[in-house]
Amino acid sequence: MINDILNFLPQLFYSGLGNLAAYLAAHVLLCLLPAFYIAGAMSALIPKESVTRYLGRDTPKFISYPAAAAAGFLLAVCSCTVIPLFAGIHKKGAGIGPAITFLFVAPAVNILALSYTGTVLGMDLAIARLLLAVAFGIGVGLIMALTFRKSDAARAEAADNMFVGGGSMSRAAVVFLLALVFLLVVGTFQLDFLTAGYAQLTLPLEGAGAFQDFLHRLVPFDPSRGEEGVTVQGALLIGMLGLIGLSAWKGLENILDGFNTWTWISTGLVGITLMIASLGMTPHSSGLTVAFTGKFFGVSLAVIVLGWILATQLTRTEAQGFLWESWRFVKQIFPLLVVGVFAVGMIREIIQPEWIQTLAGSNTVFGNFIGVVFGVFMYFPTLVEVPIAQMFLDLGMHRGPLLAYLISDPELSLQSILLTASIIGRLKAWVYVFWVSIFSTLSGLIYGAWVNGTSLGIVVLYLLASLAVLGVGLWLAEHRQQEKTVSVSAD
Repeated sequence: MINDILNFLPQLFYSGLGNLAAYLAAHVLLCLLPAFYIAGAMSALIPKESVTRYLGRDTPKFISYPAAAAAGFLLAVCSCTVIPLFAGIHKKGAGIGPAITFLFVAPAVNILALSYTGTVLGMDLAIARLLLAVAFGIGVGLIMALTFRKSDAARAEAADNMFVGGGSMSRAAVVFLLALVFLLVVGTFQLDFLTAGYAQLTLPLEGAGAFQDFLHRLVPFDPSRGEEGVTVQGALLIGMLGLIGLSAWKGLENILDGFNTWTWISTGLVGITLMIASLGMTPHSSGLTVAFTGKFFGVSLAVIVLGWILATQLTRTEAQGFLWESWRFVKQIFPLLVVGVFAVGMIREIIQPEWIQTLAGSNTVFGNFIGVVFGVFMYFPTLVEVPIAQMFLDLGMHRGPLLAYLISDPELSLQSILLTASIIGRLKAWVYVFWVSIFSTLSGLIYGAWVNGTSLGIVVLYLLASLAVLGVGLWLAEHRQQEKTVSVSAD
């Protein structure tokens, strides 16, 4: 028994390492890196008033919460992207409630996730995912705002004098932020005109095909298990990431004291690496074919515009603030992301998808909760989670627990919990986890009831009743809190 465990430990370590390598190769550059830059730009260049006008704790709820949900629907791509953006708006002074709504809604119901879900799993499930995630995302935000209203008020007051920038954004800063959003969208959206190749050349690298075979043996490639493997291009990008990290440490750690040669080296490496990541690369026995895709031309345009604005249009203070805030977010979030992705890779080796048929084969409270638990330990990126969900269906998972999994997967993955705790604190993070688990389970039960034949009218009544109970509970809690405040003031 002990020997079996000792023999299994290297396999666990290897699985975690392979998952981390695949993640770094496929999801950091065109997805996560622009998100870090957007968060840095929001923190350094957007005046606090511009955020709190729509998402502040004192903004009317009928404005702030729909605005947070709409921002999540339009902008974010997956949970790894939304965490830095959440950190940016939270640090900038957004109320904890609207910020949490954005965090909940964005990865579950962004345009890419919904369209892909509808295509593969059916529009009924995509519509249910949209409506239930928005409704309960706003509910979670309201609960968090009420639960932590005192600490949120203190944080908002302390935030007034923390940020770079004045009362309004310069035109250059606005264009710079829009160019960053353009970079994120072009780099992540899988549209035909972006992924198509418009020209190509073949480099005479005869060992490219053999190297790819070696990488597939080194890092498992099995889409049915969510194992993405590492390509030749991915291995190159991992090496470039290492160079970016080393040069950024020398060039950005003391950026507020002034620019140095390493600052420009690290910034230039980022631009070059993003363009390499946007190319199509196909290794074969006779060499490496490089395809110039629509994504490459879009990313290159964005990189050129961003470099020009950074070097010539932003003030020295704005440029320093932007680079420092981006680097600060990287230091705060990226190490925990690495730990979380590595841990998920190991846990995935233990959990077998075949267990799903027994545990989540029916629309019960337990079955839906199991769907939520799988969301914690079997996180997959947006473009992978839907095929994995299809696999779960084929293995016998009920569509109710499947929805619970799809809603909770981006919210409650192990790395997302770690990162959220680093931003808002452990207590708030675990309260958030609790309520997301409750509402994800409830979402699966409601949708699963419709799948089992309950009429749409009854299902709508279930949803309205759930929201009514939530609304009355929030009203009573807030009313009691106001009475306590009045009582304390009277004393």
